[in-house]
Amino acid sequence: MDRSTQRERLTQYMQDTYSTQAEYLWADTPDCAVFRHPSSQKWYAAIMTVRSDRLGLPGEAPVDIMNVKCGAIMAGSLLSQKGFLPAYHMNKNYWVSILLDGSLPDEQIAPLLELSYNSVAPKRKRHKEREEDA
Repeated sequence: MDRSTQRERLTQYMQDTYSTQAEYLWADTPDCAVFRHPSSQKWYAAIMTVRSDRLGLPGEAPVDIMNVKCGAIMAGSLLSQKGFLPAYHMNKNYWVSILLDGSLPDEQIAPLLELSYNSVAPKRKRHKEREEDA
């Protein structure tokens, strides 16, 4: 049985799948890591430890969460499910926080990571073909 934490497994998954490394940007929050799309440099995920009461949960115990970008319609839908919370320190219209306490299996989180990763990828420009004068 895999005894690593969900946080560790998902960090490894992002490294293996998207070739992205955790970046620790703030000295005062050494457990907060962000993951950037390599082409756009935009964040597609952030993993951090937050006190339960700051998330609207009972108690003050620290919990691991991951923020992912998913769009307004999907965010609204996900928030009705166990394990999803309004995004902590992100735009709550386009991001959600996922509890990394095992309430959601990694296999359910992976497609949301893919969606988030793809949503911050550089937009492909359409090239209009010029019509030649006849």
